[in-house]
Amino acid sequence: MDRDLRSFSLKSTLDEIRNLCPDLNGAFMFAEDGEIIASDESTPENSMVRIIDALDGLLEKAQTIGGIELVTIEGNKGVASLSHMSNDYLVTITNEKADKNVNMMTRSIVTTVLKLLEKISPASNQSNPSETITQPEELTTAKIALGEQPAEKSEEQESERVESPVIPETRQSLTANQFMVENTEGMLVAADTVRVDRDTLQQWEEHENCKIDKVNVETFGGQSAQCKIKSIKDSKLEGKGVVQMPQKIHRMLDVKRGELVRVTPLVEKEGSEQ
Repeated sequence: MDRDLRSFSLKSTLDEIRNLCPDLNGAFMFAEDGEIIASDESTPENSMVRIIDALDGLLEKAQTIGGIELVTIEGNKGVASLSHMSNDYLVTITNEKADKNVNMMTRSIVTTVLKLLEKISPASNQSNPSETITQPEELTTAKIALGEQPAEKSEEQESERVESPVIPETRQSLTANQFMVENTEGMLVAADTVRVDRDTLQQWEEHENCKIDKVNVETFGGQSAQCKIKSIKDSKLEGKGVVQMPQKIHRMLDVKRGELVRVTPLVEKEGSEQ
């Protein structure tokens, strides 16, 4: 993707976040080589340079232990947060009375924007559109999504279709929520289970009039996984709009703490044929 377009998109995002969050005193992003990529309109460049210089020694030493993912520095007049995102760093500065969720929300929004930009990038870099060939399976899927009937298949193709694996006897509910990814902590963590707050799970079950045991978790990059679902044990996370997931599902979906995902309850089909 064009470098200027990426910087403009990130700058616009940081400006909007600061306009919505008065407790956010400043936000900017810089590359691993120290180059400033984007910042909100109000943060002075000399302040950003001083902060990057101050962090340089910390980041250099951190390379010996595999780098830094998240660092929070609390001072008398505010809190500075440093987050590692791919090959870049995000710095947010909040006042001392700011809600702790401000930094988390900023990281989540910026991460989502970065993923969307990465998704857009391959399409914008194609110099010869004729090289893109739509496969028959993709065309059929697109027609079904638009409500069109696909062309009839030959007997040989139909035979292959009949021998395909049986589709699980569940349907995806129309009820879907966005959640911020949080880690599942503890010694005995179920590798196939995610957790949401008790009220959300109860609302799903009341809406579907049945018990919800599984959900579909989908990232904004298109990856998805079906997982077991339980309610959050930690009362501090209740009502925070987070979904706890173990490291196995983190790796499967290629998501990190603070990113946004869609979670949709799965409901057993009624009267489905075996």
